[in-house]
Amino acid sequence: MVTSNPDAFENRVLITGLIGQARRPAVYAEYEFAEAGGLMAYGADFLELSRRAAGDIDAILRGTKPGDIPFFGGQRFKLTINLKTAKALGLTVPQSLLALANEVIE
Repeated sequence: MVTSNPDAFENRVLITGLIGQARRPAVYAEYEFAEAGGLMAYGADFLELSRRAAGDIDAILRGTKPGDIPFFGGQRFKLTINLKTAKALGLTVPQSLLALANEVIE
C-alpha cells in the first residue's frame, strides 16, 4: 500500500515503475497511480472534497467562524483497477471486484 503524500504523488511514475519491475502488486491511495501503471487505487474522491472545501471557503468569506464549520471527511471513495498491469503481473481480477470499480483501465 502506497499512501498519499506530495512526494509520492510527484514521483508516481517512478514508484509504479519500480514496483512493476519488482513484479509486486500494490494498492495506491490516488487513482493517478493506477493511471501511471499501478495495479489499483482506492481513495477518497478528491473532486468531492474540493467542492466541500470551496463551500467552506465561501462560508468563511461570508463571515462564518472557521471553528463553527463542521468537519467533513470524504464520503465517496473511488476504486480504479488497471487490467494491463494485472495481466503483466499474471493476476486475474475477480469479476465481483471489477463490478465495484469506478474506473477500469484496459
